[in-house]
Amino acid sequence: MYKLLALLLVIASLGSLLIGCGGGAPAEEEIVVEETKEAAVEETKEEIPEGSIVIDFWHAFGGGRKALIERMVADYNYTHPGIYVRVENKGSYRDTMNAAILAAQQDSAPHVVQIFEVGSQMAMDSGIFTPIEGLVQGLEFQPDDYIEGVTNYYKFGGQFYSMPWNSSNPVLYYNKDIFKAAGLDPEAPPETFEEMLTACDAIVSSGAAENCISWPLHGWFFEQWMANMGAELANNGNGRDARATEVNLTSDAAKEIMNWWKEMYDKGYYAYSGKLEDWSGADAIFVSGQSAMEITSTSDVTNRQNDAAENGFELGTGYLPYPESSERQGVIVGGASMWLTADHPDQEMQAAKDFVIWFTNTENAIRWHKATGYFPIRKSAVDVLKIENWFELNPAYQAAFDQLLDTKVNRATQGALIGAFPEVRTIIEQAVEKVLAGEATVDEALAAAKAEADKAITDYNKSVE
Repeated sequence: MYKLLALLLVIASLGSLLIGCGGGAPAEEEIVVEETKEAAVEETKEEIPEGSIVIDFWHAFGGGRKALIERMVADYNYTHPGIYVRVENKGSYRDTMNAAILAAQQDSAPHVVQIFEVGSQMAMDSGIFTPIEGLVQGLEFQPDDYIEGVTNYYKFGGQFYSMPWNSSNPVLYYNKDIFKAAGLDPEAPPETFEEMLTACDAIVSSGAAENCISWPLHGWFFEQWMANMGAELANNGNGRDARATEVNLTSDAAKEIMNWWKEMYDKGYYAYSGKLEDWSGADAIFVSGQSAMEITSTSDVTNRQNDAAENGFELGTGYLPYPESSERQGVIVGGASMWLTADHPDQEMQAAKDFVIWFTNTENAIRWHKATGYFPIRKSAVDVLKIENWFELNPAYQAAFDQLLDTKVNRATQGALIGAFPEVRTIIEQAVEKVLAGEATVDEALAAAKAEADKAITDYNKSVE
């Protein structure tokens, strides 16, 4: 209980910073509220069957994905008489996690909670969740069935603490028609920072597009570029060998990323909405044809394909670019997973376990992937998709999936575990913003960000000691 109260104080202390940073959305919150082309279903007030074991499931999705979740939950309830899953959207990823911790203090925690990937350390520290792997042994849980990139991220101390669900990473989308107009090969998107600068020069100088590329000003991309270079964001093996106590924001890798980002902006190649974490703003720049390329989540493949069809251009996809000074290492799994809270009656715990296993089984992994673009997280799901020739018929999904499979397993690509990670992300974003605005040099901004982030980590660590 002491740790829980301490975490609540930490959350409260972060509130003003997170609210004031232009949205405060982590990895993909703004993406997830977009409508997919799945037909929306009308919410109905269904009566809970008498005598049912009621399970509460909280998540952070809106729009078409919220509707899809509700359909899937309705399917589960129909096929599992005696169990009733009550599903609720709690806002953003941060909102959902904070709501779960607050509810636990009041002895009213939901049974299943969707927690974003950078909330993993805080979730473990909170004490309200229970590691899932030991609970679901013998219940059709097959840890070896998960693709390596997913296992790479979500295993902590040798076991799964949560059930992998909506996994993604950043991918390059590009407009092949603009590439052709600029005299570029539409089948060869830029793979490195240097190739990106060359391609952008051709695109902008030819007038094929006003800007070259967009992506949200978000710390997630900085983290991904660090990993792609094999550079760890935090000390102590990215927080996986021991608790992270500082971030490596003044490293050569961090400076190279920030200098390239600034060069892209200064030359008019990189465009963003002017707001932090504005996913829809970056999307609009690309979809409208203002830019030739966009870097955003693989979970948005379905949306981008529909956007391309509606706006009459041919869509291409490629890997996240990296600097030629390093060898490509790969990307970190983003998104979120399903965590089980502790201290519920045995019948409810059993029902919650049954639900998360069903919700992420092979059939539903395929259903979720096809509807959203999130990865098919199970090898068995990939096998079925290959039999169906899914990737051959949908090449945009293939590039996104191949990038994950090509990722090298190391501490950098595993992703960092940092208790104060949401705050660290915001600090990085504000540093980028200052550099782009000319308010600080790269070295000044990164040094200040490191000092601020290290203090946030120290304060957090003290709160959970």
